[in-house]
Amino acid sequence: MSSILTNNGAMVALQTLKSVNDDLSKTQTSISTGKEVGSAKDNSAVWAISKTMESDIAGFEAIEEGLSIGEATVAVASAGAEQIVEKLTEMKELIVSAQSENVDHEKIQTDITSKVEQITSIIDAAQFNGANLLKATVDGTATGLGVLASLDRVGAGGAVSAVEISVASVDFETDLDLGSMTQITDSASAASALGEIETYLQTAITGAASLGADAARLEDQSEFVSNLVDSMTLGVSTMTDTNMEEASARLSALQTQQDLATQSLTIANEAPSSLLQLFR
Repeated sequence: MSSILTNNGAMVALQTLKSVNDDLSKTQTSISTGKEVGSAKDNSAVWAISKTMESDIAGFEAIEEGLSIGEATVAVASAGAEQIVEKLTEMKELIVSAQSENVDHEKIQTDITSKVEQITSIIDAAQFNGANLLKATVDGTATGLGVLASLDRVGAGGAVSAVEISVASVDFETDLDLGSMTQITDSASAASALGEIETYLQTAITGAASLGADAARLEDQSEFVSNLVDSMTLGVSTMTDTNMEEASARLSALQTQQDLATQSLTIANEAPSSLLQLFR
C-alpha cells in the first residue's frame, strides 16, 4: 500500500544512512587518533585492561631509572674495590721484597705508607650521589643499598608489591685496618706484615667479587625490565591501537555505503510524487 502520510522506504533509508554515518564517524576518529579503543565507551573491558597495563608500564619505566642509578652506584664501588686490590697487590710485592736483609726497609715502609693513604683516599671517594658501598655505612646509617627491581601484581586487578635487590656494603673502612699493620723495620717485621697483607688482600678480593656479582645482577635486571616494558607496550598497542590497513579498507567501504544510502534516501523521497500520476 502506498501512502502520502508515511514513507516507509524513506524511513528505512534514513535509518541505514544514520547507521553508516555513525560507523564512518567512528572509523574516521580511530584513524585520526590512531586509537581503536580511545575511551571506555569504545570497549570498556579492553580499555580497563589497557589502563592497568599503562600504569604498570609507567611504574617499570621509573624502575628503569632507579636501576640505572643503582648500577652506577655499584659500578663506582666495584671500580674502587678493584683498584684497592691492585694497590694491596703492590703492597704485597713491596713486603715480599722486604724479606731480605740487604734492602732499604725504611724506603719500603715509606712506599707502603703512601699506598695505604691511596687506599684510604679511594675508599672515601668511591661514592655516587652520596652512597658509598666501601664504607661501614652506605649513607651514614644504612649498611646496604636497596634498589627497586620490579613490581609484582597478583591477578588482573590484584595487589601490587615492590621487589628490591639488596646490595650490602663491603665495609673496607673497617675490615681493611691498614693503619694497624706491622711497620716494616727489618726482615722479621716484614714476615709478620706478609701474613697481614695476605689477609687484607683476600678480604679485598672477596669484597670486589661480591660487588661485581651485584653489578652483573643489576645489569641483567635492567635489561629484563627494559625488554618487559617493550613487550607490555606492544601488548597495549595491539589491544587499543588502530590497524591502519584495516581502517583504510573499512573507510572506503563505508564511504561507498554512504553514497548508496544517500541515493536510496533520494529515491525513497521521490516515491510519493509518483502517486500524482494516478490522478492525471
